[in-house]
Amino acid sequence: MTISNLRHEYHQQICRSIIRIRKDPKNNREYPNFADGNSKASTAIALGVVQRLGYASNYQIIAEQHAVGLFQTITKDFLQEAFTLLSHLRPGNWEYRVNKTSISGYDQYEHISHLKEVVENDSNLRSALGGDYVVAPDIVIGRIPVFDEEVNSIRNVINTSENISTLTPFRAVNQKVIHPILHASISCKWTIRSDRSQNTRTEALNLIRNRKGHLPHIVAVTAEPLPTRIASLALGTGDLDCVYHFALPELQSTLEEINNEDQLDMLKMLVEGRRLRDISDLPFDLAA
Repeated sequence: MTISNLRHEYHQQICRSIIRIRKDPKNNREYPNFADGNSKASTAIALGVVQRLGYASNYQIIAEQHAVGLFQTITKDFLQEAFTLLSHLRPGNWEYRVNKTSISGYDQYEHISHLKEVVENDSNLRSALGGDYVVAPDIVIGRIPVFDEEVNSIRNVINTSENISTLTPFRAVNQKVIHPILHASISCKWTIRSDRSQNTRTEALNLIRNRKGHLPHIVAVTAEPLPTRIASLALGTGDLDCVYHFALPELQSTLEEINNEDQLDMLKMLVEGRRLRDISDLPFDLAA
């Protein structure tokens, strides 16, 4: 099994389970359900991408919320399998969760659960702070703290009787209740609209501001066909590490074929500016 094999299966699952063809009776136009039916550019690009993925047209109805949930799950499964292939480069005991898992269950953000209890019982604090500090990413990857037996498995590194290295959460013995260490927070956006990109940035900023410990990877994965809309999430630095497209080479070749210069120029700027990568790049970036 290779990353390429996993990427192909990832796309096949998305094609089978999520992508549907919608009909616009006003314009007599058909378009995939991750395109904006009101935009000729969006529909043309999305159709080019699905053709390159080998998609067989499916007209069955799927609720948008269900499609979003499936996109999160399928993406999580791909990342878990791909990251496992790299276990010799990034060893560890990892856990993968999906569907809005609160970050308060992870070591860097454990204090948020206590803050939430205090805020809920104080109307003044509740009105001042709101609830933006409680982040629940679409996909989270955590690393389980290690026991000293594992630390000393190759050579004697630490003696439990010594009063040293007693504050690091990486040693399980230092935690009364073992909390995983948040390694990555992944936002999944089946499509991108301005409000959705703002929500992702707000979550990212709260992860940055509210941590006690090292910062996890903070990334977004999307199937949005319009680079100009991807730019609303990808441009700039300081909040998201990077944005990953579910089919970047297919998107690029489609834009070159239909010769949409505006969208192609934006795509080149995002890629060359190191703000947009393919989903196959993400497992390697998580291993860095």
